[in-house]
Amino acid sequence: SLQDQFDNLEKHTQWGIDVLEKYIKFVKERTEIELSYAKQLRNLSKKYQPKKNSKEEEEYRYTSTRAFLATLNEMNDYAGQHEVISENMTSLITAELTRYVQELKQERKSHFHDGRKAQQHIETCWKQLEASKRRFERDCKEADRAQQYFEKMDADINVTKADVEKARQQAQLRHQMAEDSKAEYSSTLQKFNSEQHEHYYTHIPNIFQKIQEMEERRIVRIGESMKTFAEVDRQVIPIIGKCLDEITKAAESVDHKNDSQMVIEAFKSGFEPPGDVDFEDFTQPMKRTVSESSLSNSRGDGKSEPKFGSKSKGKLWPFIKKNKLMSLLTSPHQPPPPPPASASPSAVPNGPQSPKQQKEPLSHRFNEFMTSKPKIHCFRSLKRGGAGPEDFSNLPPEQRRKKLQQKVDELNRDIQKEMDSRDALTKMKDVYIKNPQMGDAASVDHRLAELGQNIEKLRLEVQKFEGWLAEVEGRLPARTEPRRQSGVYEAQNPSGVNSCAQDRESPDGSYTEEQSQETEMKVPATDFDDEFDDEEPLPTIGTCKALYTFEGQNEGTISVAEGEMLYVIEEDKGDGWTRIRRNEDEEGYVPTSYVEVYLDKNAK
Repeated sequence: SLQDQFDNLEKHTQWGIDVLEKYIKFVKERTEIELSYAKQLRNLSKKYQPKKNSKEEEEYRYTSTRAFLATLNEMNDYAGQHEVISENMTSLITAELTRYVQELKQERKSHFHDGRKAQQHIETCWKQLEASKRRFERDCKEADRAQQYFEKMDADINVTKADVEKARQQAQLRHQMAEDSKAEYSSTLQKFNSEQHEHYYTHIPNIFQKIQEMEERRIVRIGESMKTFAEVDRQVIPIIGKCLDEITKAAESVDHKNDSQMVIEAFKSGFEPPGDVDFEDFTQPMKRTVSESSLSNSRGDGKSEPKFGSKSKGKLWPFIKKNKLMSLLTSPHQPPPPPPASASPSAVPNGPQSPKQQKEPLSHRFNEFMTSKPKIHCFRSLKRGGAGPEDFSNLPPEQRRKKLQQKVDELNRDIQKEMDSRDALTKMKDVYIKNPQMGDAASVDHRLAELGQNIEKLRLEVQKFEGWLAEVEGRLPARTEPRRQSGVYEAQNPSGVNSCAQDRESPDGSYTEEQSQETEMKVPATDFDDEFDDEEPLPTIGTCKALYTFEGQNEGTISVAEGEMLYVIEEDKGDGWTRIRRNEDEEGYVPTSYVEVYLDKNAK
């Protein structure tokens, strides 16, 4: 039936709207995924961006790290394109389809309302036709009964003439009513047939046509949306391709030779490699010279210890680690050696004070040379920590030259900035003088004076740093006073000074000294007052007596002779080592089992 067709169409069009809403939901979730992906890409790019004013920022001067930074920036733009995809899909698909669905629902509702209205109208016409037909049928039956009654009355001789006439009139009346009902029925029938024809051939086809057009528009619209879905992605492909091209271009700009050269320029020290090691002839029947820097010579040989203020003309080995000397301030990492088997000096040939020593293999002497310790005053200056000296004398020559040049350039920039400010104020003052109504010329005099003083101070600073720079570059004679270089006082050994200790430094940062070429020289304490004026030595907490002789050849240790009395400045912390001091310049660690400790809090 027609009603069944309307029900089928209603179900189908509702299914079409559901499909459209499902597609809208799909696109909406896709936009959320794009936004989330873009946000994660941006966070990833931000996470690996170098921190401002940090060490990471300095690392981005190499081509490889600059390429990585370019990759991060391009990933940021890459994320932006995914945001564009989300925005375009939202505006061109989700928003448009949502609005269209609302219009589609209203149009569908209107069409089915017209269909139900037309159906109700034809049903009403059918009811009217049925009523007219039943009335015509009833009137015809009444007319037949009235006619039969009249004929019966007319044939009956016993009925009066008046009754017959009355029956005849009644029959005529019923016949007229039947004729009227017939006419009305005929008119109603014609009208119904016309309405029915129009209903089935005009109204209903029009409604069905509109519903069909509505459904076809929905299908076309969802197809166009799918096409737009692909076009939105396709539109950003060229820009994404450019991002990837830029990443490729950045990768191709990586120059390994340039990066290696930058590392060389950044870390080259300017030091010359040490000279050849002299041959020590142990075949001569003479007492072997013991290296001063090893600190292993005994106290009983009648020779006094070399002064730690002695100057060195040897250059530092360029590969020495900065924390090499600092490691001497802590206890040795290896466990302490066990005490000797003999507890008395008599068990040892010649005793601990005997000048004769058992001859050692050459390989052992070479090992002693390679592991001998620098002078203690070399690392005590490093123990203070904090900022380096103003003239950067704690740096190797090449690094010092770069730092000084940077400082000079920085000061020159500050001077130029102050001079620009002074010129601007001078022009302002001239304007005030010519036009007093614009301002008081005397109001800028104080600021001009301040700028002049600042410029003069900066110029003095520039002269000072240029002097140091000229000294490094060799344009001026080097200073003769002691100067720290990488934690060690490097002596220039001027011609007017007695021959000082010549220190040779091995690649691992240790020194050996040729005692035969050394004359004892004591440096005045005033030369070092500026270096140690803020350094307080550790207080003594007791005394100790050496039970055995300890050579102290490892870093951080000190040699002691049997029976020697020393000061204790740090107790054994469970590692088997005790820190002691001989005098203000000599301190280090000895095995706890080699000494007998007498703790006294009041000991000096």
